[in-house]
Amino acid sequence: MVKSYLFDRGYTFDDVALVPQYNNVPSRTEPMLDSWLTKKTKIGIPLLCANMDTTIGEELAEILIQRGSIPIYHRFTENFSDQERWVKKFGEKTFISCGLGAKKLEEVRKLFDLGAAGVCFDVAHGHSERMLDTIDELKKSHPDKEIIAGNVCTAMAYQDLVNAGADGVKVGVGPGAACTTRIITGFGVPQFSAIFECAKIAEKLRIPLIADGGIRTSKDIVLALAAGASTVMIGKLFAQTKESAAPKRKGDRGMEAKYRGQASADFQSEFYGGLKEKTVAEGVDFWAQVSGSAEELIDQLLGGLRSGLTYGGARNIKELQRKAEFMEVTAAYKDESLPRGN
Repeated sequence: MVKSYLFDRGYTFDDVALVPQYNNVPSRTEPMLDSWLTKKTKIGIPLLCANMDTTIGEELAEILIQRGSIPIYHRFTENFSDQERWVKKFGEKTFISCGLGAKKLEEVRKLFDLGAAGVCFDVAHGHSERMLDTIDELKKSHPDKEIIAGNVCTAMAYQDLVNAGADGVKVGVGPGAACTTRIITGFGVPQFSAIFECAKIAEKLRIPLIADGGIRTSKDIVLALAAGASTVMIGKLFAQTKESAAPKRKGDRGMEAKYRGQASADFQSEFYGGLKEKTVAEGVDFWAQVSGSAEELIDQLLGGLRSGLTYGGARNIKELQRKAEFMEVTAAYKDESLPRGN
């Protein structure tokens, strides 16, 4: 019998709200924001910059490290020396990224030997035989190095990656601001539901879940963490900061930053010389206004998270998850929540 989700309802971040809980936290400055990136790696804040070529660069990486996060370098570079330079500079304070394949695996091993803390195996559809085999093979040669694997959006996929040896799993298929996978293919699970369902298994297996995509404000961060994520990965918001690796230009409203999906025609034309045969782009590129510094963005997001924790009566992320009570809301909830002037 074919399994069907036809009568299951999927929820985005706009479809749910958290019900306020009794609060005995005297100050918004009291909650602790540390969390787990992987099975063995703890970080000071639950925010990660997306490992994309228009987001993460050395300047932003240094800020993230200072604030308690860990930068994950993207895999989209023509020269292996770029990743070597990155690892030599940041060492155990950073992860690298990689696709699948024997040649790539050998490069990862070299970077591990140079001191990289771990690797993020980063593909659009991470629930695959090649992914499982790659994780298993690398764990045999470097059992002490940590592996983040993804992306997936189902509990079964999460469990398979963990069973293969993943120390952290990225959850999110299609919610990114520059992603068109769902429109092109029809596949994907609404991001809140994907996190919530994977978190049910994560609670038992105790391997951290990274919510990747769909984050627009601190509200979405609070919802993702309350639903069971240990960290959230953010692309567009970080790309819009002054320190991002995104190309910048002067626009009508000030400075603009270019943001693009790694499956966009713009990226593939630059990196691969064009789309591969019989494929189509599953992402777009666009220019967005530079919002300010990365420090300002992090302060804003963490401030909203701290407030969210107090509304949840929580002194830390685990307590937020334990007390979280969700309510389904209508589209009118969003309208009612927004400021309304004369």
